[in-house]
Amino acid sequence: MLQNKVKNKLAVLLLVSVALSGSIVAPQAVAQSGTVVRGLPDFTELVEQVGPSVVNIRTLEKVKTSPGNPGGSDDDMQELFRRFFGVPMPQAPGQSPRQAPRPNRPQEDAQPRGVGSGFIVSADGFIMTNAHVVDGADEVLVTLTDKREFKARIVGADKRTDVAVVKIQATGLPAVRVGDVNRLKVGEWVMAIGSPFGLENSVTAGIVSAKQRDTGDYLSFIQTDVAINPGNSGGPLINMRGEVVGINSQIYSRSGGFMGISFAIPMDEATRVSDQLRAHGRVSRGRIGVQIAPVTKEVAESIGLGKTTGVLVRGVEEGSPADKAGVEAGDIITRFDGKPVDKSADLPRLVGSTKPGSRVGLTVFRRGGSKELSVTVAELEAEKETPAPADKKSNSAKAQHMGLTVADLTAAEKKEARVRAGVRVDAVAEPAARAGIQEGDLILAVANMEVTSVKDFDAIMARVDKSRPVSLLIRRGDGAQYVLIRPAK
Repeated sequence: MLQNKVKNKLAVLLLVSVALSGSIVAPQAVAQSGTVVRGLPDFTELVEQVGPSVVNIRTLEKVKTSPGNPGGSDDDMQELFRRFFGVPMPQAPGQSPRQAPRPNRPQEDAQPRGVGSGFIVSADGFIMTNAHVVDGADEVLVTLTDKREFKARIVGADKRTDVAVVKIQATGLPAVRVGDVNRLKVGEWVMAIGSPFGLENSVTAGIVSAKQRDTGDYLSFIQTDVAINPGNSGGPLINMRGEVVGINSQIYSRSGGFMGISFAIPMDEATRVSDQLRAHGRVSRGRIGVQIAPVTKEVAESIGLGKTTGVLVRGVEEGSPADKAGVEAGDIITRFDGKPVDKSADLPRLVGSTKPGSRVGLTVFRRGGSKELSVTVAELEAEKETPAPADKKSNSAKAQHMGLTVADLTAAEKKEARVRAGVRVDAVAEPAARAGIQEGDLILAVANMEVTSVKDFDAIMARVDKSRPVSLLIRRGDGAQYVLIRPAK
């Protein structure tokens, strides 16, 4: 007992001495000290370096006004006074009747339309900004940090990527340095300079929240928590080396103001687009003519793909490059021009960045195996609307399995739907109805096996294990998709 009391007193004395001297540090604290942030960054040098390259962009639009009525005064008010009071409308103090506005031929006045930002990419006056900043503008005014103002010419704008290039008549301008987006890391400090709400040369900072954020068809964005507001659009996103790595373009907001999530166009994509705009005034993109959808985990497992990868071809445009190459609805494209297609957003970007006229390889997964095709990429054009095939009835043979009543297709139905085989769904019950199959759908394949007729459908259904989910490739309208019919529990 006495020994325990002595030990306890010694322990208390040791703790007190440690607290007073502070000379002993816990091992855990020592281990953690190596990962503590080494202080906050100083952005002052970056602002001095890049600030002069950032410009304010104001856009104007021409509106029709009557002479003597600046600001668009309404001539109808004068007519109202004449009709109801029998006298002209009273004039402003100090204005004589001769100065009174009189209806006349309308004139065009330039009215403010919007405010944005941009940055100088070459010493001879080329400036990069967002397409939506200059969209619809009749006049573009660029103001430099030294307060010089220039009227700019729109060289070109690409709405699909929201990149635009304008040109001012000036030389010896301070151009930005473009950084390598591949070196950018999540968690890295970045800075933005722009004109939020028209407040020129405003500086905000934050970190990279994510890369390759899919919010568009033709490019993925850099997500940051840098404060971006209306007017920042088109301004540069700058890394700690003073290099521009993106163009601030979008925000996620429920109020219209900044809510902690902003998006920037990666500079490598923006540069590729701007080079084409400067050279040709427009951007040329490839197309192969397919409608696509993501590949779900359940579909990948059910058709033997193994992992969730590639993109599902829901439909093939008649006469398109994909159609000529032999691509079919229900195919899963896994590689394009030797590059992997991991998700649905990858294919439009790979195809879009391919020069029209190029012949490239295409790998598709079809009914349990891979197939190599070759496609000649065409130039992107307006989408063609193809009417959905009519739901015609037939007196062909019918079959019933798993809640499905199917019938053979006539030659006319095959031609109209642009399929070489398949059966038509004439009636739906459980469990097929629970899977979302509808009357009028066309069944093209069951369990990775092509269905050519009702007889074929019967034979395949006799072999499949109906105690497990069965995958069906169906065609509805112009689109194809995989559906899983699960057995009733």
